[in-house]
Amino acid sequence: MRIGYINDGGVAVAVLEDGFVASVQDALDLIATASYNGAAGVVIPAERLSPDFFALKTRFAGDMLQKFVNYGMRAAIAGDFSGFASESLQAFIRESNRGRHVFFQPTVEAAVRAIADAASREARP
Repeated sequence: MRIGYINDGGVAVAVLEDGFVASVQDALDLIATASYNGAAGVVIPAERLSPDFFALKTRFAGDMLQKFVNYGMRAAIAGDFSGFASESLQAFIRESNRGRHVFFQPTVEAAVRAIADAASREARP
């Protein structure tokens, strides 16, 4: 996996540039590397995720994203999700975007901004 880092308003955000997240262990490796390098969150382009992520019945999305929450690392999935007909997936995306730890955004830039904004809000007294 190759990970790049973007500084947005003083918040470091990791971006998965190369590689593939196909298991919870892959996600844990990503969390560990990003955390070690001081990132507040990780952006994963949708094409870098196993198709199982988008089939909620596999539980991969829930299990993976729960690791991010457990380790205090924000996650953002960047891509076009309009092609997914699953109502449960669309509801999952909407509900995630209402929170503070997991975001689904149309572009990597928007995903970086979502993480940076959430981290900045949390850092304020």
